[in-house]
Order: sequence, then C-alpha cells, then structure tokens
Amino acid sequence: MIRLAETPVIELQNVTKTFGYVVANSEVSMDIRSGEILAVLGENGSGKTTLMNMIAGIYFPDSGHIRVRGKEVSIASPRDAFDLGIGMIHQHFKLVDVFSAAENIMLGLDGGMLLDRKGVAAKIREICDRYGFEVDPDQKVYDMSVSQKQTLEIVKVLYRGVDILILDEPTAVLTPQETEKLFAVLRNMKADGKSVVIITHKLHEVMSVSDRVAVLRKGKYIGDIATKDTNPQELTNMMVGRAVELNIERPAPVNPQPRLVVEHLSCTSPAGVQVLKDVSFTAYSGEILGIAGISGCGQKELLEAIAGLQPVTAGSSVLYYPEGQAQEQLVGCSPRKIKDMGVHLSFVPEDRLGMGLVGSMGIPDNMMLRSYSEGRSIFTGHKKPNRMAKEVVDELGVVTSSMNAPVRKMSGGNVQKVLVGREIALSPSVLMTAYAVRGLDINTSYTIYHLLNEEKQQGVSVIYVGEDLDVLLALCDRILVLCAGQVNGIVDGKTATKEQVGLLMTNLQEKEGD
Repeated sequence: MIRLAETPVIELQNVTKTFGYVVANSEVSMDIRSGEILAVLGENGSGKTTLMNMIAGIYFPDSGHIRVRGKEVSIASPRDAFDLGIGMIHQHFKLVDVFSAAENIMLGLDGGMLLDRKGVAAKIREICDRYGFEVDPDQKVYDMSVSQKQTLEIVKVLYRGVDILILDEPTAVLTPQETEKLFAVLRNMKADGKSVVIITHKLHEVMSVSDRVAVLRKGKYIGDIATKDTNPQELTNMMVGRAVELNIERPAPVNPQPRLVVEHLSCTSPAGVQVLKDVSFTAYSGEILGIAGISGCGQKELLEAIAGLQPVTAGSSVLYYPEGQAQEQLVGCSPRKIKDMGVHLSFVPEDRLGMGLVGSMGIPDNMMLRSYSEGRSIFTGHKKPNRMAKEVVDELGVVTSSMNAPVRKMSGGNVQKVLVGREIALSPSVLMTAYAVRGLDINTSYTIYHLLNEEKQQGVSVIYVGEDLDVLLALCDRILVLCAGQVNGIVDGKTATKEQVGLLMTNLQEKEGD
C-alpha cells in the first residue's frame, strides 16, 4: 500500500477494544495526517465507528497507545478530546429535543446556560454565513427535520473551534447541494492544515473528497491507499476480502395488481407549511415503486401519511386493495387500527432510533414491539420474537455483543439491519422503506436489494424511498419524482436517465396526466 509523507497529527499503536466476547478493534495501528481528508471504509461492524469513538473520548481502549501531535495522551471523555482540538459528529444525534439550537450548542461550554445567549446566537449565525449552513438559533430541535439536526451537529462542533474533525456518515441525511457545501468546508479546513476523517459507505464520495483511504475488516486494519491510485471496485474488494459483483437484479413484475391507490393526498406541517400537495399515484403488487426527490420534498411525510402517522387534509384518500377482498380506506386510521383491519403494512422509517426502534431495548424486545398485541394474556410470549431476532441476525449478519444488548450500542449499519429485517420478516403485502440502505456497507446494501426483489417476486408492493439515483434507476420498475411536495412525474425505471430524474427533482413543471 502507498504511504503518504504528511506529518501524523494522530497516531494509533496496537489499539484494541472489546465488548464482552466481541472484538471491535484488534491491535489497530494507523495514523491521521495533518492537512488531509482521510476516508475510513469497512463493512458494518468492522470497527470504524468504535475506533473513532476512542479518539473522540466516547470509549477508552483496552490496550494500545494514542499520540496526538507526537505526545501520548489519555482521552477519557469528549471534553478531553475537545481540549486536544478533536471533535466528532455521530450518526445518532446527541441533541436535547426540547432545547433550541443555541441551547444545544451552549451545553457543555464553560458557563453553561449562563452564557450570553445573544452572543452565542451571533456566533452561530457567523458560522452559518461563513460555511453556507442554515440554522435558526431559536428553533427547537423537535421541530427540525433530520437534515437540520445533522447540520446543527456540524455547527455545534465547528463552534468549539476543532482542528481535527471526525464525521461518521455525515452525508446520509444531506441533500446533494448540502453535501457539496459540506465538502467545500472540508476542503477549506484541509487548506488551512486541519485534519478531517470521514466515515462513509458512499464510494463516489470517497473518490470525490478524500486524499487517502484506510480500510478496516472485522476489527483489523487492512491498510491504506492514496485515493488517486485506487477505484471503487478495488476498495470494495479490500473491505469484503473477496471480489463483489456490483450488479442489482430487476426481475419483471408478474401480473401486477393495484395494491395502494393514493388520490389527492395533501399534508400540512405543525408550522402550517404544506409539505404534500395533491399527491396521486398507484402502487402495484409485484413491483418496486421508487420515490425520488431532494431531501425535504415530502418523501418522509408521504410514507408516514400512508402509515397513519401523519395527519392529512380533507379530500385525501389512501385506498388499500387486499387480494380478493373489498378495498379499505386508510385515511383517518391510526397504525394500530390499520393493523386491526388486517392490512399487512410494514414501514421502515427514516429515523431508525427515533421512530423505528427503542434504543434501550435488545433485538428480541424490538421484534416484540410489532407482535406484542398477539399475546393471549397479560404476559407477552417471547418465543416468536426470539426466533425472528435470530433469523434477522443470521440472514443479515448483524454484529452485536449479545441479542439482548441495547440496540443503541450497535453500529448504525447494524441498527438499520435489525429494523429492515424486522419489517420484512412480518410478511407484508405492502412494504414501505425510507432510505433502507442508509449507513449500510456495499455488501449489505446488495443483500437488502436482493431481499426487496424477493418480496417483489412474492407479490408484495414495495415502495422504496432512496437518495442514490443510480440505485433507483437500477432497482425500481417505476420512479415517482417529488418536487416541492408535488408529483412532478412518474418515469419508467428501465428507460429513464439520471439526468431526466434529476431535472424532475429540481424543476417543478405543470402537472400533466400520469
């Protein structure tokens, strides 16, 4: 492997970390260099986030040494890391929902909530103006979208003036425009001699923004290589340890029948902003219907409205057509009522630990959340959830120290595997997924694509919200494009181009017949 000549700002020597019987990192020796953007790659559970968490003071190594700017250090807390100029942005937000943006940034600063709030707000606006972020210092976190929360996390770290920035899947919730803005910030930091580490599964981002790539596999450091001297296929092979075929199947739909008919669906946010306007489409059995759109254009609200989680305006209709039975109107029904009606609807939400799973519970208990009402007494049976948990762990290769360990202690990718696996295991007739492969490594992503195709071939109507246009065009039979909360077109996945879909995502046209 090629070794670059820049001065190391952080050196890891034989760093090991275990959780019970699981070895997260085994004698890892690597460095982070001054004035570079380093991409860290590896499959889910390979130890990437754990390794960076030790640098950021979240975990403490069982053995090994960490040197910062040539001096051996002990990083026992995030405060220690900040004092060394190290800041990390995590996949799962470290925010207090009932506090404002400014109050979240003030937490942990000297002076705490007694700080000059006007001064803090002014500095936040200064950072936003400098880097192109949009944060309202007075907005409550519970009123923010996922992308706004991610942006706040970035601003919170920049506020503290770090010069070694670690980002764990930062672009997973950003629009392409926001991603480019972030990359511009990272390049500016690099030009100032600062160090940036980015953990990502998006190989095109690795090739675009990084100078060097470090690869972990099963907790061990495999090696590093200059980005200019490699390619996505070689990096994938390094991560997995074997050649991986990067092709997505698309079997033709067989006898598709209407399963969901959505008509004139409109939705308004609590702030009075219309997030969906007169959305109409039909989802068929035995097909994968893709939903494309820039983040915040109504994809999340569309799936939540169908699932009974989002109030809709008068005149909206969501008709469910079960095979061989009378249609059912889902508008006005809660998720529990939809289930009691016999509608087999599974939903993988965008916010996996906020809406999908309970972070303090283990895998079997999270499985039980979807089947507890089937208990015949006040005591809930554990046999079925335990069996389902084992099947999901085995089939998707979930890495966890224990089946009963809190899922919040698992890597983000493994949390996503549990959520997707649970919803598929429920044998739905309609399966809706919001960013099902977000945070997953390439190998697992292709496993999920295969599972979705299996559901499709069994006659399931699959609705797939995705952010990767290449995947949408390769996986989906039809693609519905949302722009500003409206349907801007429905295209054939086999014949549409990336440019055509991208244009529909960003330029709202007058409605024509579907």
